[in-house]
Amino acid sequence: MLPYDSLRRKVAFRIGFPLVGLILLVLIVNGIVMPIVTRHGSEFPLPDFTGERLLEARMALKDLSLVDTVASEEYADNVDKGVVLNQFPLAGTKVKAGRQIKFVVSLGQRQVLVPEVSGLSVRQARLDLETVGLRLGEIAWAFSDTLPERVVVMSYPPAGTQVETGSEITVFVNRGRVPRFTYVPGVVGGTLAEAETLLRGKDLELGIVSYRIVDSLLPETVLEQSEPEGAEVDIGTEIDLVVSAVE
Repeated sequence: MLPYDSLRRKVAFRIGFPLVGLILLVLIVNGIVMPIVTRHGSEFPLPDFTGERLLEARMALKDLSLVDTVASEEYADNVDKGVVLNQFPLAGTKVKAGRQIKFVVSLGQRQVLVPEVSGLSVRQARLDLETVGLRLGEIAWAFSDTLPERVVVMSYPPAGTQVETGSEITVFVNRGRVPRFTYVPGVVGGTLAEAETLLRGKDLELGIVSYRIVDSLLPETVLEQSEPEGAEVDIGTEIDLVVSAVE
C-alpha cells in the first residue's frame, strides 16, 4: 500500500498534465488562431471609386486585399478615358478581404466622322451634322465660281475628320463669284510715292499725274484724285492724280 500523500501526488500529476495542455491549447487558439480567423472574416464598408482613374482604384483595392475586374467599358460625355463610371458592389456595401469588385470604365467621348456637307444648303448641312451628333458652328463666307450661291463650299474640320461628338463645325457658304471690284483709298494730302503704294494695295493703278504749282506745299503732294475716296471701282482701274510743284 502506498502512503496516502504519495498516492495523492500521483493522482494530481495524472490529472494536472492534461489540464495544463488544455489550458495551453486554449491560450494558443485565443491568442493566435482566433485573431487571424476573425481578422480574415471581418467586414468593412467599400470605398467609392467612381470618378477615379482605374489605375488609382486598383492600387487602393490592393491595399484593402480586394481584387477587381472591368465588367464593361462605355462612352461618356465629358469624362476622360480610363475613369471609373460605376462599381459593383456600390460604395458603402460591407465587404470582406478577397471580394471581387466590378468596374464600369469610361472610353472617353465618342468619336464620329465629319460628314460631307459641300454643295448642301445651310439647313441641310445642319441636319446632316446633327444626325451624327455634331453641331453647326460659325457660318463664314467663301467665293466659288463652280457652286451656286448660298450653298456650303467646305467645312472645318473638313469632311472625314474624326472629332468628338458635340463638336461645332464651321461651314463656309458661297457668296458668289470672286469679287472684281475694290474701293478707292483717300490719297489727298500724302506724297505721290505714298499714293502709289496705297493704290497698288487696293489693286488699282496709278494713272495720269498732273502738276500744279503750289509754293506753300512740298513738291509732289497730292492735291486731287480722279475718283473720290470710298468709290467702288473695278480692279485695275487707273486713278489720275494732281500733285504740287514749285517754280
